[in-house]
Amino acid sequence: MSKALSPPADDLLAGVRRAARQEQFLAVASPDDALARFMGEIELAPLGAETVPLSAALGRVLAQDVTAPVDVPPFDRATVDGFAGRSADTRGASDIAPRRLRLNGEVIMCGHAPVFDVQPGWATTIATGGMIPRGADAVIMIEQTDLIDEDPSIDVRRAAALGQFISYTGSDIARGEVILRRNTSISSREIGMLAACGVGRVEVFRKPKVAVLSTGDELVTPGRTLAPGRVYDSNGAIIAAAVAEAGGEPVSFGAFPDEEAALAAALRQAVDACDLIVLSGGTSKGAGDLSYRVVAKLGRVVVHGVALKPGKPLCLALIEGKPLAVLPGFPTSAIFTFHSFIAPIIRARAGLANEPARTVEATVPVRIASELGRKEFVLVSLIETEAGPVAFPTAKGSGAVTSFSQADGFLEIDALAGTLDAGSRARVTLIRSSATRADLVIMGSHDVALDVVLGALAEQGFVVRNVAIGSLGGVAALEREECDLAPVHLVDPSTGRYNEHLLQRGLALIKGWRRIQGFVFRPEDERFAGVTADAALTTALADANCLMVNRNAGSGTRVLIDRLLAGVQPPGYGNQPRSHNAVAAAIAQGRADWGIAIEPVAKLYDLSFAPIAPEEYDFLLRESARARPAVAAFLSALQDESLREKIRALGMHLAEE
Repeated sequence: MSKALSPPADDLLAGVRRAARQEQFLAVASPDDALARFMGEIELAPLGAETVPLSAALGRVLAQDVTAPVDVPPFDRATVDGFAGRSADTRGASDIAPRRLRLNGEVIMCGHAPVFDVQPGWATTIATGGMIPRGADAVIMIEQTDLIDEDPSIDVRRAAALGQFISYTGSDIARGEVILRRNTSISSREIGMLAACGVGRVEVFRKPKVAVLSTGDELVTPGRTLAPGRVYDSNGAIIAAAVAEAGGEPVSFGAFPDEEAALAAALRQAVDACDLIVLSGGTSKGAGDLSYRVVAKLGRVVVHGVALKPGKPLCLALIEGKPLAVLPGFPTSAIFTFHSFIAPIIRARAGLANEPARTVEATVPVRIASELGRKEFVLVSLIETEAGPVAFPTAKGSGAVTSFSQADGFLEIDALAGTLDAGSRARVTLIRSSATRADLVIMGSHDVALDVVLGALAEQGFVVRNVAIGSLGGVAALEREECDLAPVHLVDPSTGRYNEHLLQRGLALIKGWRRIQGFVFRPEDERFAGVTADAALTTALADANCLMVNRNAGSGTRVLIDRLLAGVQPPGYGNQPRSHNAVAAAIAQGRADWGIAIEPVAKLYDLSFAPIAPEEYDFLLRESARARPAVAAFLSALQDESLREKIRALGMHLAEE
């Protein structure tokens, strides 16, 4: 080599020193060790909360529980086109002996309140989604009638069942119900649920701001002219997109030449503005690769060199407590190391979790009826049992906003099959990208105070599946060993005592709280002013124009109602919604005049309340599950005074008080 081409001695010495310093950062660590060391140095909890409009909530994570401010649907509505009438007027109807009903002079369309009540022998034309008029307890499909033009009237050719084709108030979402819990990732399903409840803004975890920088004298910003020896900065675009995919907010700082002062200034600016910094290039052994040296001066290097191919030169560091990664310059290496080491941090700080999609084979515990000639997709909740996954069909109808959101997956029933028999095996396609095995499975009656207890367990990290299928459904699920706890509130008609008669071998009764059941009516209804529940009931039964709203058969409240009525079926008895909320809404909206519901719901709807009797809401526990940590945490939560105070605030009375 000629003397003119030889580098100065000082330059050679400087290069050797730089190489020596660099070698200490390239003490190669295993991937697991590198990740553990880096994660152990940084904060992984979600960032602070911010409120965003619903239009900006997709992909975000809830920072607080969301409680439904309204019922969905907000009124009893028709699920088919037809005629709103009284089921009793259609009794015995057939093609040979139709029942004739006269038609009121209106058509109830969506968005319009009914004008006429439905009297005996009458019906009202109603469109799908129309509001059920006072007096009607069923909707008759138009296909099951013949129009008689003279009256006008209709001939009904098939008897209508009570509640047929009626979607009751709150049957999808009940006012006051926790519809989405903190840490829930918001997808299009959750957007639909929030919109259905009229929620316009939600509190979510803030997206981590991630600074994206590239280094290298050879880099050119895409869109500019490429000179000889230069390459476009593809890493900046790739990493910025990957940050967004991982749930972060990319902040692009651009590409910088291999100049120490400029890069140091950019990094200081990035540290001030962002939560995490990703720098690509300048981390190998070349004399011009200075990123790791700048980082070392500004902060502390945790790992430099990981046993990966590709990705060995990875550098992980901290500057002012904020994580920083120097990724290899080659795009493949950069994106590989990003997903392995950086994406998990972004997701954790955004409150997100990794959820890979898959399918599972599960047992279907109950018979599912299907319509011949159609392939049917049935939404299911997956419950893990000792015998394997169990796919429990969701109880809510196809029009329910929550059905798709709360289901874990769906199974298919062949078009040629009329039913899927109980005990059948079926392949479930997961809606959620992963199915986490629940630490605690609860199936039975739901109560707003139960949300308080389940929220406490969620904060402790327990995964709880709560499937609301009613008290009797919960007892049946316990018998099939599909759940650990069943919330129940069923009275023994022979003794008047609650829930004790449900005990079987292997079960224990855990006392919960008392809910006061009472006579519910509008405050302005003078017929009930200042009277007790007994007197109010006597008044209601004596007035043919006083319309009741009942409850569904099998519910604890229905048992109480039938005991009080002693065989009497007053007007409105056939109106049988499935929740306290639906009862209160019917009265508040004037579609009924009285009913029986619990005190907290009466307050929620600003209704008057005359106490009748306490109802005991308890839990049947499968003894074989008692020793499990989640069950122990549940039982402990029932005794936690701070939680008990929250339960009292909801209008409940603890069992021993």
